Amino acid sequence: MQCMRGEVVLNIPAQKAWGMHRDDNIISKINPDMLAGAEYIQGDGSPGSLRRFRLGPAVQGYVRESTEKIENVDDAKHSVTYTVIGGELSHMYHPYRVTFSFNPHHHQTPHDPIKCLAEWMVEFEPVSPATPPPHKARDAALAFLKCFDNFTPN
Repeated sequence: MQCMRGEVVLNIPAQKAWGMHRDDNIISKINPDMLAGAEYIQGDGSPGSLRRFRLGPAVQGYVRESTEKIENVDDAKHSVTYTVIGGELSHMYHPYRVTFSFNPHHHQTPHDPIKCLAEWMVEFEPVSPATPPPHKARDAALAFLKCFDNFTPN
C-alpha cells in the first residue's frame, strides 16, 4: 500500500476546524469553487455513514464527485478516516483511504493566536501502472483546508 501525506497550519483552533469539516452546511460554504456541496447520504457521520462531496469548478477537471464510507471517527483526536467508494477517485485507485485530522499546533509562541495543524493522509493503490500518485488530490485538499482560515459563517 502506498501512502502520501500533507499538512497545513490553520489560524483557528483544532476544535473549530474539526467542527467545520464535519458539518455539511458549513463545509459546503467554505469555498464553493472547490467544494460545491457535501451531504451525508446515509447515516449521521458515524462509522458506516456515507458522505458525498460534489466538487466545484476549480477541481472538476480532476474529480467531479466522491462518495465516501466513513470508517473511523475520533472526536477526541479530531480525526476521521474514510474510504472512497464512488466517483472518479474510486476508478483510479483501489483502495483510496483518507484520514483528516486537526491537532493543536505545537510550535506556537505565547503571543500567537491559537492555531492547529490540519493533516491529510491517504493510503492508496493505483488500479493501473499508468495511474499517477494522487498529488492533485493532495494539493486540492490542502488548498481547501487553508480556506478554513478565511471563512466566517453568515
